[in-house]
Amino acid sequence: MRSFLDRHFTHFNSRELVRAAAAYEAHVDAGGEMLVTLAGAMSTAEIGKILARMIRAGKVQAISCTGANLEEDLFQMLAGDEYEHVPDWRALSAADEQALLDRGMNRVTDTCIPETVMRELEGRLLELWAEAAEAGERLFPHEFMARVIERGGLVAKFQRDPADSWLLAALEADIPIVTPGWEDSTLGNIFTAAVMKGDIAGHGCVRGGTEALESLVRWYRERDAARPAGVPSVGFFQIGGGIAGDFPICAVPLILQDLREDVALWGYFCQISDATTSYGGYSGAVPNEKITWGKLAVETPKFMVQSDATIVAPLIFGWVLND
Repeated sequence: MRSFLDRHFTHFNSRELVRAAAAYEAHVDAGGEMLVTLAGAMSTAEIGKILARMIRAGKVQAISCTGANLEEDLFQMLAGDEYEHVPDWRALSAADEQALLDRGMNRVTDTCIPETVMRELEGRLLELWAEAAEAGERLFPHEFMARVIERGGLVAKFQRDPADSWLLAALEADIPIVTPGWEDSTLGNIFTAAVMKGDIAGHGCVRGGTEALESLVRWYRERDAARPAGVPSVGFFQIGGGIAGDFPICAVPLILQDLREDVALWGYFCQISDATTSYGGYSGAVPNEKITWGKLAVETPKFMVQSDATIVAPLIFGWVLND
C-alpha cells in the first residue's frame, strides 16, 4: 500500500493524504495518543474492518462518535447479511423510497438497514434502561451497549466477524467513548419515546452530553499530566464534520479558558471532509482557524483532506498499520 501511495498520490488531496498518514505514524511512534471521531455513516460503511485493527494495535486511544455510528456498528454485526445494497440509489424515485419504507428497509445512501434489527435491540435495551432507572443507576450510551452485548450473548448471534466491530475492539481495550448528541439516533429516539410513554422512569439513567464532556476533559487532563517529556500531546483525527468532531475538540479550550489550568494543545490534527470553506460552515473550516479558538498551536501538524472519508480513512489507517 505504501509503495502504491508513494508512487501515485503525489499531488493535491492525494498528497495531503500521504502527508497526514506519515504524520499520524510519526505521532504514535513518538508515543503520542490519538482520538478518532466518527461522523456520517462510517459504521454502516464498515469502517470497523480497519478501525478495530487500529484500536487493537494501540493506534487509537479514544473515540468520539455520533449515536448513529455507535448503534450502527452493532446493527451491522447482528444483521449484516440482511442488509440490501442499492446500486442505482441516485436514481430512486419518491415511490421507490416509499416501497423501501413499506418493506422496513431504512436507506443510508446505497445501503438499506432492516428495521427488524432496530426492534430487536429496542426490546433488549428497554429492559436494561428500565432496570437502571428503577435502581437509580446512570450509564453512558456505550455502557448500555456493552451491557446488552454481554447479557444478551449477542456475539454468538453475529452475522459478521466480531473482529470487524470497532465497538467491540474499543470495549475490549477499555478506551473512552463519548457520544455527543446521542438523542439524534434511532435508539435515542426510542429511549425518549419510552420515557414519554412511562415505560422508563425518567431520562436520568442515560448520562448526557455535559457529563460526557466532563469525562473527556478529565481523561485528556490525566493523559497530559502523565505524558513523559518529549512525547507529543494527544492527537485529533476527525472523520467528517459535525458534533462528533466539534464536541471533543473543545476539551482543550475548556481546560485552558474555563478551568484556567495549563494543558498542552492538541498535538496533531487531521480532518477528512468534503465540506468547502464557505458560508461559515465550521465543518469546512481550515485547521488554522482552530488556532484562534485555543485548540491547535502554530506548530501543530495540521492536515485537511477534502474527499470521501470512506476512501481516505482506510488508506490512512492502512498506511499506519503498514499494510
